[in-house]
Amino acid sequence: MTPASKLPGYSTGEVARMLGLSESRVRSWVSSGFVDPRRGPKGEMSFSFQDLVVLKAAKGLSEAEISPRRVRRALEALREELPAGRSLATVKIGAEGEHIVVREGGEAWEPESGQRVLDFDVAELAEQAAPLAPATMARAGAIEGMSADDWFELGCDLEAAAPDEAMAAYRKVLTLDPEHADANLNLGRLLHEAGEVRQAMRHYRAASEANPADATAAFNLGVALQDLGRQVEAVEAYTRAVASDPAYADAYFNLADLYEQLGKEAMAIQNLKIYRALMRG
Repeated sequence: MTPASKLPGYSTGEVARMLGLSESRVRSWVSSGFVDPRRGPKGEMSFSFQDLVVLKAAKGLSEAEISPRRVRRALEALREELPAGRSLATVKIGAEGEHIVVREGGEAWEPESGQRVLDFDVAELAEQAAPLAPATMARAGAIEGMSADDWFELGCDLEAAAPDEAMAAYRKVLTLDPEHADANLNLGRLLHEAGEVRQAMRHYRAASEANPADATAAFNLGVALQDLGRQVEAVEAYTRAVASDPAYADAYFNLADLYEQLGKEAMAIQNLKIYRALMRG
């Protein structure tokens, strides 16, 4: 817990009113680690202006339908990347399509990957390449003896420019090898991004069954199940993810969230502690 502080700040109610949030949402984001406000003599939360900036950014990104785990990860990365003492108030944080982008002065970067956003835009190149994708698929279909791995490699190559053709390539893989774990995983991800959560779930499950040790497949299955409101099954999937990869921080965070929803406070606290320990490490 943050030590008591005499420094003045904004109360939970003031923060909620300024940002148009409920007080319970503010408290939820604090418990999730989005911000770590100071504490008053009686343990009351006292938010700094920098806390307000973080919460405002979190609200905007959430409204742009960026997942909570990505919002949290981006904000944590941003705080680490800024030089010591630099205030978040000097930057603008927003969503551009599926990407979280930070702008400061004449520079822009993606805090999730740490990559600078250059004038040369990969999205622009993908847009130029997209019309060529059907012809690429047609040429591949005319080649005799295309193996499952050949189709998988083609699917990976097409993803940025033409996700529909990439999905078609992954489906070709699965006609040749229904238990191809990576094709199921990638197809599930593309379907999930397209809003086809139930179909995505089936492919994540197939990937996880084909490769039970794949923590990512189990985690993605958990996300899909959670999106579908199947909380108990999601807990089982996340539990398999951390069994395969005990350092899978996001799985512990999601487990904490689910256990809280299920009324299992002790389990929620336990998983949140593990998550925070991993993030500190």
